Amino acid sequence: MTPTLPTPNAPRDATTAAPHPRALSYFRTTATATRVLRQLGHDARTIALMLLVPCLMLFLLRYVFDGSPRVFDSIGASLLGIFPLITMFLVTSIATLRERTSGTLERLLAMPLGKGDLIAGYALAFGTLAIIQSALATGLAVWFLDLDVTGSPWLLLLVALLDALLGTALGLFVSAFASSEFQAVQFMPAVIFPQLLLCGLFTARANMHPALEAISDALPMSYAVDAMNEVLRHTDMTAAFVRDASIVAGCALLVLILGAATLRRRTR
Repeated sequence: MTPTLPTPNAPRDATTAAPHPRALSYFRTTATATRVLRQLGHDARTIALMLLVPCLMLFLLRYVFDGSPRVFDSIGASLLGIFPLITMFLVTSIATLRERTSGTLERLLAMPLGKGDLIAGYALAFGTLAIIQSALATGLAVWFLDLDVTGSPWLLLLVALLDALLGTALGLFVSAFASSEFQAVQFMPAVIFPQLLLCGLFTARANMHPALEAISDALPMSYAVDAMNEVLRHTDMTAAFVRDASIVAGCALLVLILGAATLRRRTR
């Protein structure tokens, strides 16, 4: 369901290519993002997966708990950030892997295009879609599904967007360690499911075994859930919210840097 991005015209012999730039370039980054967005625009199934599936999951969740709306209020905001993270992780990891297995990535890196430009371009392209995705899901939850939020819905949108960007960063990172689309999907139980179980969605992290609580303290999804809960409980932006949101943003940035460092030209 994810697209195979087109191969640009580039020298076939990497030995004759221009040397790789070391600094990020605005032009190269935006050109990469434009190429990705253009191709994604021709793939209706991928667009539907990224933009509509989180909304559909929230809609189903709301009416699963139709007789207990307070349950939806307690977990709906957390899932508002988790669903975009999962979808962006899947789409980004598989799309990036296809770039490498098809040989497109090797040709791109034979051009005056650094790994940082490529990763930043992908992050910008999928980040643009993440903004739309998060806005649709937040608007649906707050204004159509009557999610009861004490704080500002804009803060919910901010955390949902950070979660989607984190999912994009994780997808770019793990794609470097997969040699097939099947392996890319297999990373989901290893990377996403432990965070889902330990983030505090099902039980308070303080009630977990001390070892699991310590692990949860090192996982970014835990701070995303904490940030969402801060919005649910407080009318104003709290210091805890700023801390939690900053940790999620910092983790996304760190994973993007690691993704650029581990990016390989081809799958062996």
